[in-house]
Amino acid sequence: MESLVEAMVRGDTMSLARLISRVEKESPDAAEVLRLASPHAGKGYRIGFTGPPGSGKSTLVDQVTVALRRRDGAPAVGIIAVDPTSPFSGGALLGDRIRMEQHYQDEGVFIRSMGTRGGHGGLPNVAQRAATLLEASGKEYVLIETVGVGQTELDVMDAADTVVVVMVPEAGDSIQTMKAGLMEIADIFVVNKSDREGADKLAQEIEASLHLGASATGWTVPVLNTEAHRGVGVQELMDAIDEHRRVSEESGELHARRERRRSAQFFKTVEERMVAALHDLLTSDGDLRALVGRIEAGEIDPYTAALDVLGGRWLSHISFSGPGGG
Repeated sequence: MESLVEAMVRGDTMSLARLISRVEKESPDAAEVLRLASPHAGKGYRIGFTGPPGSGKSTLVDQVTVALRRRDGAPAVGIIAVDPTSPFSGGALLGDRIRMEQHYQDEGVFIRSMGTRGGHGGLPNVAQRAATLLEASGKEYVLIETVGVGQTELDVMDAADTVVVVMVPEAGDSIQTMKAGLMEIADIFVVNKSDREGADKLAQEIEASLHLGASATGWTVPVLNTEAHRGVGVQELMDAIDEHRRVSEESGELHARRERRRSAQFFKTVEERMVAALHDLLTSDGDLRALVGRIEAGEIDPYTAALDVLGGRWLSHISFSGPGGG
């Protein structure tokens, strides 16, 4: 395993792909992979893109990737594209090959699609771990595109150093249709497809809804117009990302955000493993299955039953082995 991780750290793409697959499939050695890779991570800058389906996030990520690769030194870019998971196959409905085809001949860009899995429609925990591996492999930027529903607003806030919320005029008649969570987590707002009717109105409504003035960190959330398919407004977005990074670094917010990311990953991993272990126990413990039956029949309330499980003998039977955080 050490040799495979060492090869990944040297920039070997095949090793990176194999290790992400092991972590994504929660192989027995996934925790060891992350333990070996984590010391090499932490230097990349993570940019999250979220918003309603159909807002053009993939096209915007594609344009941002082009802009990054054209910079001095051609910084390496990793892309994690989170797609809805098929309820039948468990895999992502949209594959790597469909997205951003122009980058497949570029050795400095690595693209990986993964499903939401957990069912809440947000960012899967494994995406954070994949981002750790991308950073360890030398990617200077990691772009994370989410499906934009469910728990995404909380998940992407934990995952990214800069959060870009992408909206489109047809997303709704007014700002009232936007989830409050998206308003709270955006570092940058983008009104994409701004050549369409209603774009200016949407941008004005977003600006009016934002808290006026700079935040405690000194950052004022900008609202930008783009036409991603034509590259219009992309340079302004790049400038805003760079400026947010500068302000975050100088204010200490970037360091604080990364501290919160690590603690969030710890708690998410503990929760993930406990839930998985409890489900495993349900298949092997007749008494626990009987307790669930009593809950379903209304003979005991779920709260009391949960406390009974947490304080009872079942915990000693649970195995919490599994992959670590990222």
